Amino acid sequence: MKQYILFDLDGTITNPKEGITKSIQYALHRMGIEVEDLDSLCKHIGPPLKYGFMEYWGFGEEEAEHGVDLYREYYSATGIYENYEYEGIKELCESLSNSGKKLIMATSKPEKFARIIMEHFHLDTYFFDICGASMDNKRCEKGDVIRYALDKNHITDLEQVVMVGDRLHDIKGAWENNIDSIGVLYGFGSREELVKAGAGKIVETVEDLKILLLED
Repeated sequence: MKQYILFDLDGTITNPKEGITKSIQYALHRMGIEVEDLDSLCKHIGPPLKYGFMEYWGFGEEEAEHGVDLYREYYSATGIYENYEYEGIKELCESLSNSGKKLIMATSKPEKFARIIMEHFHLDTYFFDICGASMDNKRCEKGDVIRYALDKNHITDLEQVVMVGDRLHDIKGAWENNIDSIGVLYGFGSREELVKAGAGKIVETVEDLKILLLED
């Protein structure tokens, strides 16, 4: 039985597509790049934004960090609320919490923003802790965030832990920390991506995830 359930946020608990893509569009516009198709920016959802700017737009490290600052201008005021929780998520969190499992968020989103979002949707009450990236980007890789969550909560029995997420970064981060993983297909990652990353199990819906976690 898994006692500790680590959850990704974007694409796993909530759908942040509108807010994130508009924030990236805003940042790129401020840097002289025009992007009309918001769907083309969905590739940024999940991984650390700084590295996304470097990988997809050819930015150097300093330029990418400036892009992140511009992104946060729009996101902190508007984009953070252009977001919605997936259907059935509240019931999932309530059921897991009532069963005695400890829910901990482990997200590459800055911890400050993650807390605001969870409080906005009244989901924070179900979580034992909310752990995220640092604002200075020194802790932004998913493996580092997971390690931070484990250390902060004094979790040493890794057999009791599973990471739930929708992208390859969640799965790789779990591997790096020697914990099991579950990939979800209702977010932004494909089955091929999750299989290739080495997901322990894969589910299609929130209801499937609830059944799996309550049976585990």
